[in-house]
Order: sequence, then structure tokens, then C-alpha cells
Amino acid sequence: MLIILIGLFAGALIAPLLFARFGRSAFFVLAAFPAAGFVWLMFSLPAVLTADQRALPGQPNAPPSVTIPWIPSLQLELAFRIDGLAAALCILILGVGALVLFYCARYFKSDDPDVGAFGAQLLAFAAAMFGLVLADDLLLMFIFWELTTILSYLLIGYSRHRLSARRSALQALIVTTFGGLAMLVGLVMIGEAAGTYRISEILAGADALVAQGTLIDVAIALVLVGAITKSALVPFHFWLPGAMAAPTPVSAYLHAAAMVKAGVFLVARFAPGFSETAFWHPVILVLGMTTMLVGGWRALRQFDLKLVLAYGTVSQLGFLTMVVGLGGADGALAGLGLLLAHGFFKATLFLVVGIIDHQTGTRDIRKLSGVGRGAPVLALTAIVAGASMAGVPPLFGFVAKESVYEAFVHRAEDGVAGTLLLGGIVLGSILTFAYSARFVWGGFATKPGESPTPIKRIRKSFLIAPCVLTACTVVFGIWPAPLDAAVQPYVSLFEAPESPPYLALWHGVNLALMLSVITLVCGAMMFYARLRIERWQDTLYPVFDAERTYRNSIGVLDDVAVWVTGKTQRGSLSFYLFVILTMAVATPLAALILFDAPTPSSFMIAESAAQVIVGVVILVGIVAALRAQKRFTAVLMVGITGYGMALIFALHGAPDLALTQVMVETIVLVAFVLALRSLPPRLGDRAASVNRWFRAGLGIAFGGTMAVIAMSAMASRNAAPISLAYPEMAYDGGGGANAVNVLLVDIRAWDTFGEVTVLAIAATGVASLIFVRGRGDKRHRAADVEDGSVDRGQEPLDARGRGNAARELAAQFAGSSRDPWLVAGQTLAPERRSIIFEVITRLLFHTIIMLSLYLLVAGHNLPGGGFAGGLTAGLALAIRYLAGGRLELAEASPVSAGALLGIGLAIVSLTAVTPLLFGGAVLESYILEFWLPVFGDVKFVTSTIFDIGVYIIVVGLVLDVLRSLGSKIDERSESDPEDDDLLTQHQQRTDDGETVAR
Repeated sequence: MLIILIGLFAGALIAPLLFARFGRSAFFVLAAFPAAGFVWLMFSLPAVLTADQRALPGQPNAPPSVTIPWIPSLQLELAFRIDGLAAALCILILGVGALVLFYCARYFKSDDPDVGAFGAQLLAFAAAMFGLVLADDLLLMFIFWELTTILSYLLIGYSRHRLSARRSALQALIVTTFGGLAMLVGLVMIGEAAGTYRISEILAGADALVAQGTLIDVAIALVLVGAITKSALVPFHFWLPGAMAAPTPVSAYLHAAAMVKAGVFLVARFAPGFSETAFWHPVILVLGMTTMLVGGWRALRQFDLKLVLAYGTVSQLGFLTMVVGLGGADGALAGLGLLLAHGFFKATLFLVVGIIDHQTGTRDIRKLSGVGRGAPVLALTAIVAGASMAGVPPLFGFVAKESVYEAFVHRAEDGVAGTLLLGGIVLGSILTFAYSARFVWGGFATKPGESPTPIKRIRKSFLIAPCVLTACTVVFGIWPAPLDAAVQPYVSLFEAPESPPYLALWHGVNLALMLSVITLVCGAMMFYARLRIERWQDTLYPVFDAERTYRNSIGVLDDVAVWVTGKTQRGSLSFYLFVILTMAVATPLAALILFDAPTPSSFMIAESAAQVIVGVVILVGIVAALRAQKRFTAVLMVGITGYGMALIFALHGAPDLALTQVMVETIVLVAFVLALRSLPPRLGDRAASVNRWFRAGLGIAFGGTMAVIAMSAMASRNAAPISLAYPEMAYDGGGGANAVNVLLVDIRAWDTFGEVTVLAIAATGVASLIFVRGRGDKRHRAADVEDGSVDRGQEPLDARGRGNAARELAAQFAGSSRDPWLVAGQTLAPERRSIIFEVITRLLFHTIIMLSLYLLVAGHNLPGGGFAGGLTAGLALAIRYLAGGRLELAEASPVSAGALLGIGLAIVSLTAVTPLLFGGAVLESYILEFWLPVFGDVKFVTSTIFDIGVYIIVVGLVLDVLRSLGSKIDERSESDPEDDDLLTQHQQRTDDGETVAR
């Protein structure tokens, strides 16, 4: 079964290639995948039918199953099991799926550009449904459940150029996703209460679970919410008629044979163990009956053939859910029999509608006339399928409906409630006959006063799928024994009555047969009086319109969202910080107070006088930053606090943290300075004194809260910290003496993997905000630019005429050497260049790069590592950029930032998965000891390769920041000097009115 599941998904993956090669005929190839699965099913049925349906996997005579461990710690496993219920659903999923894909080869046009994606999605949907019914794990079943939701959304919205298709797809997605989320909560509650997520084990212990009472009752009710939304029961029935915006093959498969049956399947799966819970029968029977009557009534006033079938499907789904959820052996037999019958006749009728629409160009019964004469084979197919839907003997629809009547006749013996249910079933069946007759008459009859509708010749291959399904309806109606054998294993899960139920065309003259006769006669009378009924329906005002309620609810939700967004997303950074910091203070403090968190009995302010001095310096920096009048001064003061923290780390014996903090602070300072070039130098009007004191108080409260939380966390410790074992673990297991670096690349490598991934995403986000049409990697090189042309003429002199001598000296320096200090140095205007800075950069750049490599290699045993080394290399690039400009940065880093990020992530990922090839675990490291000439004995740990990937990612991040906040702003200034002049004039004004060079 696993091979079939993988094959279906593999077929979906290669489908676009097949359509590119064979066009719409590729549907024939795709049909072979579920057809092969159907053949496998036929060969597997003997083992399924003879198995003990109650036996668990691994027990004697258990149904075939496959289990692959996935995440054992989370009780997640790929567990599949094909029992009688799953086999019955697979008949529809694989058999009808193959016929629908075959039908698509003639339904779609040859030049349809989206047909490849459609074929892939439809086959993937078949795979998802196949996995759903085979899943023997609650969470695995939910995964496939949501896959069907997503794929149905894509298939319904196939005609995305039409607003109605997009709206209907979104409506179906919202409704079914809501139900799926509610169902997930119920499944988790059941799994936790049972201590296992294996469905077979849960059903085997269902009696003990039901005895727990309210918890399981609520959990099952939540599961039923998922079922009724998926199977379009009232009040969620409106999404299914809207989904008719999808192509007809989608309606035939998803909305007749497969997807909407998922809810019915869920009810059938849990019915053997949980049909006696408190909310089961009220939800199933009340909503099922209401849906059956509402859908049948609404179908009588539709003029679109597809909508007649859509509301008929709603009615039948309510009927199915009610019968399957009835409980007992007779209900199980009737439910599965009706489920198979509905798949046969309803899929046939949808395919017939597709042919009518395809060949005549309309589905409106008011415009169709005489189609039966023009397409007699199609008409006969539709008449037989419609008769089966109406319950006319000797078709399989009649056999299934007889078994339903028989089951509810037995329930009627229990009292008034059973009698009312039986009456409702008969009334719903009468409506079914009436709308079935309306469909056949509306699609094929010759209407008085209407000219015959022209119909194109129908190719035989177009008729194969509906004819095969109709043949099944006839054959299994006359000879229902094979399908009876297929559903009996599921029936065996219920307590057997004195006379076991079975599917048969003739059960003798009994009350069920009399009810069938009444249904046919009353249904015929209702169809005969259709015009009067239509007029009556037009005069009735709907008491409750579910779709209007849904749209109003979505409208209210949108209005609330707009209001909340307007109140909260105000574009004010101070407001956002106020909300964040307030919650960061209030929430932890409330938890500390309410839960009586422990507090330290003693604490130490500082270990040495040096720490006190550094703390005072940090406080001075904070106060200076708050009182600063210029942005640059404020940034520098904030930088002082960062460097002070690095010194605190160093004094506290954490050289790795100190080194990384210094590098981060330096790179951030450079980024801030580059960004400040686009902002006025002076800060805006300072807030009122009250607000300033309020903000200061909030900031102090936040810092104090974090300190209290840290102290409380340390006071809460009742065991030795695990960090005490890190040095030994790092040396023995990770092969390194630097516990911090080994922790990052080995012991907690998963955390680092997530962090570098976030770094790559952040770099991409920054670049996407700056570079609208690319990452900025297609840049000019120094050879493409004339010497001294960059930023020429944009450096103003001060008001006193100073700067001429400096300009002349820079010009002489620029032309004095053919071998420039920096590669792109000569491209800058002479007044932009700094002799001292260029010389120092030329001397230090390579040294800093070598230092970064040393930190990378030595980090496993000494302070350093990939983060520190990458930041150091980034600092070297920043110095190179500041000395020579954007073209110098381009010369210094010919590899794009995106390529560096990609290479780094690839190295990290390959390092993570490579151990699996050697039987190890993900991110497992190995220690290699060998001898090399000159170097001697070498001890190499493979986690160093992981660290190299981190190093490259960090370099790519810094390069992306430099190009975004540096090179791009430079380029914008050069291309738009007028705006730059305005900015320059604004930045030249100081307190005393002097103007200075920017």
C-alpha cells in the first residue's frame, strides 16, 4: 500500500512534464496510476475481507498494515492499515479516480495552459484521500485531511480569472479549515486521553475512554465538527454548491466520490467505538436529517443542471452521515452500501453534465431541449444513473435505499423518535426522486415550444467513464453480492443481530418495500406538480440563509480587523515599543506574583571594582544617549553600552561572548551610521517632559523585570545545572576544549541551524526592502567607471571657503600613482578620499581576514568560532567599503551575498544529513585523527565543517547589509543628485548657523 501511495504522489510530481510532452493525452497516463492502485486493491481484498477487523497490527489475522517510525518522542509514526472500511472507500478513490482522469483527456482543450497543474493537483488529491483512509494514526490522518483541503482549494479555484471561482475556493477553504482545526483539538484530546494516537488501538479501548465522560464527549463533538464541515452538513452546507465553480471532473470526483466522503468516512471510522457518546446522535441525526431535507428542497428550484446535482449531493451527504452514524450492524451495512451507490450514480451524473456543457455550451434546463434525441447513449446513461439516485429497482441505488429503510424501520420500533426519523427519511427520499426526475427531464427532454438544442458529436472515449460507472450501478443492483462481501467486514465491528443484515435486491414483501413504493409514487407526483412547487418556493422567504450569514460574518470580521489594524498599526515606533514593553513587564510580573515564584535570599552586585566602573560607564552612556540632540551622537552612546556589556562578559570569564559582542556591536554601529545618511542629523522635537519621564519609567521597569526574572529563575533551581557537564561533554563527545563553540556546532547544533536560517531570511528581507528588482548583485566594477567620477562635485565647501587645499592635495594623491592603494580608490572624487584611511585599510584588510580565519579554525578549542570569524571578516569588508566606496566593495567581494548565503546553508544542511548515510544521527559529528607532514598529528572534528557554513552565512549577511544600506544609498545619491543636494543642505545646518561639509 505504501508503494501505491508513493506512486500516486510521484505521478503528481511528474505530471507537468507529461503534459509538456503529450498534451491533454497525458491524462491517460495519469489515469494509469490510480488504475494500478485499483488492481492492487482487488488482489488485496481477500486478505482484507478474511481478516479479523478488531485485531491490532502485529496480532494474528490482523488486516494488512505498515508502520514506519517517524518521531517516536512525539508519538508520530507513519502507520497505515487497510481494513474493510478503508477498502470500501478505496474502491471509490482509486476506481472512480482512474475513470475521472481518463475522462479529463477529452474534457479539457488541447491548448489549455493550466491543464498540467490541474492534472498534478487532481492526482495528488487522489493520493491524499488514499492516505487519509489508510492512516492508522490520528495526526497522520489529520495531515492528509488538510492536504485534501488545500488541494480542493486549488482545484475549485482552477478558473482563477473568474471572481466567482476564487471566492468559492476561498469559502470552501475557510469553512473546511475551521472544521479541521476544531477536529485537531478533538483528536489531540482523544490521543492524550488514550495514551496513544493509533486509531486501531483507540477503537479497541473505546469503552474505557467513553467511561471517562465529559472529556471524551467534547472531544468527539469537536471531531464531528470537522466531519460536518467537510461533508457540507447544515449549517456549513453552502460551500458545496459554491464549489460548483470548479471544472466538472472536480465536481465528479471531489464533490461526489471522494472529498465530501471524508466526513462520512470519519463518522464511520469512529462509530464502532463512540456512537454512544453524549453528543453523537443529537449532532449526527439532527443535522443529517436537516441537511437531507434542506438540500432536497433547494434542488427542486435550481435551473443549472450542476446546481441540481450540487444540492442533491448536499441532501445525500446528510442522508449518508445520518445512516453511517446511526450505529449498529444494519446502519453500518446500509451506510456503506449507500456510500458506494452514491459514488457510482452521482459521479456518473456529474460527468454527464460535463459532456452536456462541453457539447452544447449550456447547463440551463430552460435552454436545453431535445438533447436526448441528439445523444441517445448519453441520455440512457443519465436515465439509469438518475433512476439509481431516485431508488428505482433493480439498480444498486434501490438496493442501498432498501437497506436504509430496513435499518430505520428497526429504529422506529423503539419509540416516537425512531418513527420521526423514519418519516423524515421517507420525505427526503421523495425529494430525491423529484429532483432526480427534474435532472433527467431538464437535461434531455424535449420541451414544448423550445427548438432542439444543437449538440456536437460525442466521441466514444468521452462516454467510457460514465458508461462504466452506470454499468456498475446496473450490475451490482442485480448482483449485489460482491459489494455485500466488501462491506461485511466493517459490519462485523458491530454487535450482530439475530438475523445479520445483507445487501440484496429482494428481501420479500415488507414495510421497507412498501415505503419504497410510497417514495416512488409521491416522488412522481411531486415532479408532476413541479411548476406549482416552484411558484410556492418563490413565495416563501428563507428563514435562515447560511451563506448570507457566512458572508455577513466575514464582513464583520473584516471590519473588526480594519478597526483593530487602524488602532494598533499606527506607524508609530514609540507606540509599538510601548505595547511590547508593557506586555513584557506586566505578563512576567503577574506570573511571578500569582504563582508565588521564589526570590533569591542573597545576591551580589559585583565581583570586582572593575565591574562597578564598567557599570557606571554603561549608565553614563545611557544617560548621554537619552540627552543627545543628534542621531549620530545617540548611536555612539548606545554603542558605548554595547561595548560595556562586552567588557562585563570578559571580566566575568566569558571571552567568547565578549568577542562576539564586540564584533556584533561594531557591525551594528557601521550599519546604523550608513542608514543615518538618509536621515536628518538632528533628532526631531523631543517629547514632553511627562512623556519622557513616563518612557524612562517604563524602560527602567522593563530592565528591572528582566533582572527579577533572572534572579527568580536562579533561585528556582533545585538541581545541579546541566551546564556543569558541558566541558566534559564538549571534550569527550565534541572533541573540543571550547565548550561554547562545541555547544553551538554539536551539542545544540539544531538551535544554531535554526538561527543561521533566520539570519539568511533576515538578510533576504533587508535586501528585498532595498532592492526591488533583484538583490543588487549585478553591479558596476571599477574598470567600468572613469577615475574620480564617483560623487564628484557633491562635496560642498564650508561658508568660509575652507577645503580648497585639501581638495588639491587629494587630486594630487589620486593621480600620483598608477598602482592605487585600493583597487577602486581612484574611482572616487579626490575630495572624497582619505590618504590615511586608505593606507591603513591596505595594511589591515588582509590581516583582519587572516584573523577571521584563525578564529574560525581555532574556535573549537580557543575563543572564536564561525560567528566570531564571520563577523570579523564582515568587519574587514566594512572597512574596505568605507575606504573605497561601493565599487571597492564590489572588487573586494566578487561573489554575491545571495550566493554566499546559499553556499553556507548548503554546507550546513549537508553536514547535518551526511551522517545519515553512514548510519549516524542528524548533525552527528565525528573525530578524525591523522598525521600530516609539517603539521604533525592532527585532530579534526567534522563539526568544523558546520562552523565553516556558519562563517560563510555570517559573511553573506554582513555583505548584504553593506550593499543594502551602503552601496544602494550611494548609487541612489549619484543617480539623483537633486535629492541628495536637498538632503545635504538640510544636514549642513548646525546650532550656530554654520554650514559644514557633510
